[in-house]
Amino acid sequence: MAAITASMVGELRARTDAPMMECKKALTEADGDLGRAEEILRVKLGNKAGKAASRVTAEGVVATAVVDGVGAMVEVNCETDFVSKNDAFLAFVSAVAGLIATSAPADVAALSALPLSQEGFGPTVEDVRKGLIGKIGENMTIRRFQRYAAGNKLATYLHGTRIGVVVEFDGDDVAAKDVAMHVAAMKPAALSSAEVSAELVEKERKIATEKAAESGKPADIVAKMVEGSVQKFLKEVSLLDQVFVKAADGKQTVAAMLKEKATNVKGFTLYVVGEGIEKKVDDFAAEVAAQVAAAKGQ
Repeated sequence: MAAITASMVGELRARTDAPMMECKKALTEADGDLGRAEEILRVKLGNKAGKAASRVTAEGVVATAVVDGVGAMVEVNCETDFVSKNDAFLAFVSAVAGLIATSAPADVAALSALPLSQEGFGPTVEDVRKGLIGKIGENMTIRRFQRYAAGNKLATYLHGTRIGVVVEFDGDDVAAKDVAMHVAAMKPAALSSAEVSAELVEKERKIATEKAAESGKPADIVAKMVEGSVQKFLKEVSLLDQVFVKAADGKQTVAAMLKEKATNVKGFTLYVVGEGIEKKVDDFAAEVAAQVAAAKGQ
């Protein structure tokens, strides 16, 4: 039997985009014949991983894990809502969340290189991802993750599988859980006004300036109108300044509620599946019309 070298496995993987272990198995079965091994993989996986790699992944799930006081949250995307409910896909996301908590990867590339075996695929997270792409026939991507080291208390909240929140805090567990639910509902941009990004503030200032300019009022009045609009915006997007969703009087802020409960929120992370990803919208009627027109032109 021919010896299967790392370079042979690498070449086959480059040709097919199939998981490393699947390439090795195919080469062994083909006795080192690259052409035959490629055929074996195409029969087994349909070369789906390579074909799927360019497709937009705007659906997916958010998962959390807390292991020995260390917390993690990850967003893993797929192409359709149907696959986001697939048991193998969900098991993969859950395993990845656990690995983030226990292994502290620096980024997605480091996470992808961690050891993992699932559904006969492996030995790394990346190999399992590509194996599942081949099996399910849909592109999947690990988009982002956040890890919280041991030390502070953590509260997590998942709204279904599409919205996830982790809150880092000291104090009352119930109050922190309520804050996590509040974050999921109100989607603040930052913990406090001072932490709102300069880019977001500048964008709002530009909008406020354009609106104020239409008033035709003197420059000094316009400047005050702009500043007032920006300050109002900061309160609306800052967690501590927002009106608490469960406030009995409809006025109590999150900061006031936390003070009442002797609780201090140190930070939070909010993930919404597909946020910021441009989704492809298929216009079926237009597609049919185009096909009819093309047929008439033949």
